[in-house]
Amino acid sequence: MIVINAEIHTMDNDNTVIANGYVKMEKGKITGIGDMEEFSENLPDIINAEGKKIYPGYIDVHTHLGMFEDSLCFEGDDGNESTDPVTPHLRAIDGTNVFDKCFMEALCSGVTTVLISPGSTNPVAGEIAAIKTYGKCIDNMIIKSPAAIKFSLGENPKSVYNDKDSTPITRMAIAAVIREILYKAKKYLSEKEKFENDSENFDEPEYDMKLESLLPLIKKEIPAHFHAHRADDIFTAIRICKEFDIRCVIVHGTDAHLICDELNGKCEGIFSGPIMTDRSKPELHNLTASSPGIISKSGITTAIITDHPETPINYLTLCAAIAVREGMDSLSAVRSITSEAAEIAGISDRVGTVEAGKDADIVILETDPLDITKKPYAVIAGGKLVYGMVG
Repeated sequence: MIVINAEIHTMDNDNTVIANGYVKMEKGKITGIGDMEEFSENLPDIINAEGKKIYPGYIDVHTHLGMFEDSLCFEGDDGNESTDPVTPHLRAIDGTNVFDKCFMEALCSGVTTVLISPGSTNPVAGEIAAIKTYGKCIDNMIIKSPAAIKFSLGENPKSVYNDKDSTPITRMAIAAVIREILYKAKKYLSEKEKFENDSENFDEPEYDMKLESLLPLIKKEIPAHFHAHRADDIFTAIRICKEFDIRCVIVHGTDAHLICDELNGKCEGIFSGPIMTDRSKPELHNLTASSPGIISKSGITTAIITDHPETPINYLTLCAAIAVREGMDSLSAVRSITSEAAEIAGISDRVGTVEAGKDADIVILETDPLDITKKPYAVIAGGKLVYGMVG
């Protein structure tokens, strides 16, 4: 498939814009991009996008898509295993129903990639997966799994385990539970390495599924995603990550706009949002739609999220538009749901920009991506037209 005569916004590091260009796609990948003056192909499967704009497929890096299913209650609630506060071995891919109708709603709004995370009732919640929103079998939709390990601080684990009258019910205990399992994981890794290097003098440690699942985190191959709203919880996340020398991403960061000077350089990025929600609990007291813009302007890599189903995923661009209305730079807002989102998520080798070698996920628009009065003109995912009527 080739799309021609489009204004191409690559969203690369230079924010390159090709005023009148083409994008060539083969076998699910972008294989060529350039100015129409260089175009000489003569293939039957050509989309003429004259007067239209091309952007990378959008990315929502914190969702529970398909884990808290549309129109269902307990039957479709698979995000929280609230029987054990330490569940790093749970995999998001095992609790995600890709036939949930919200996958199609995401795709039709231009969201072609998501990170799906276990919920936030457990201090150590499980493995996060980066997947595409198109497909029938999740195994064929995976970009990276695990992409991160989910941790949770603050009121969510406090309230759940307080109701059960079991630990942890204080912020101190939540942090202690996390420290304990991380310490055990580091020791487990050390024992495995000793055995691998000298099997004659050291025994192989007994297999532990929970500890095994934390090894990519301990090896710094993937980051920790810390659910944290209040400033003190954000600092606890950073403190723990520093203590155990693991990579840190802050999820939600409701108070982050108040402490940007203290956060810069101490985390890999902040997933800001959801901003289209009410202040439903005390730790959301400082919730403001101006937060993504303040964080971004401070120099911290920022991604805007919906936290679907907290805010429906098809409103991702609406969230970005509201952030611009409240002070965020418009280019930064678009990058926060494309290239910067991919960077923080560790999947920028696959998605986030329109470049040769990347996955063939693009959105064709008649107007600016933050114009909420228009739907995408067309969505191409994996090199196939999945939404829109084009000729």
